[in-house]
Amino acid sequence: MEASTRDTIEQCARESHAGLTSFGALVGRLMQAGIESYHADYRRCDTTYYLPDGATHAVALPAPDAIIPQQFDAAALVQAIRSAQHGAVHYPEFMALSMAAGCVGYMVWIAGRHVSYFGHRGEVHIEHFPPA
Repeated sequence: MEASTRDTIEQCARESHAGLTSFGALVGRLMQAGIESYHADYRRCDTTYYLPDGATHAVALPAPDAIIPQQFDAAALVQAIRSAQHGAVHYPEFMALSMAAGCVGYMVWIAGRHVSYFGHRGEVHIEHFPPA
């Protein structure tokens, strides 16, 4: 992986975790850097970024110190997603809300234009990117 790609990933992660950038802006920058997908794992407190050639780069994810409920509440998760899409909450708040909804992590499929959110028992909510 090129140093510039790694630098872009780390800068995007810092800005996102600080609530300084929107999901759309983040995805656009990662797409330009050649990132194919990324996985945010709330239980491991890290995010792994994937390139099409198989290269990966993991970044620590400063997650709230909270126990994620066993129950997956898809309606509460969707409400958190909509709040983020409308700019009512930024990433730190989104993390807390999605964790409270029983989400253990998610996979952003940049090339596929959707996000898969996961619960403890394999529940999945798929959220397609809003139209441009």
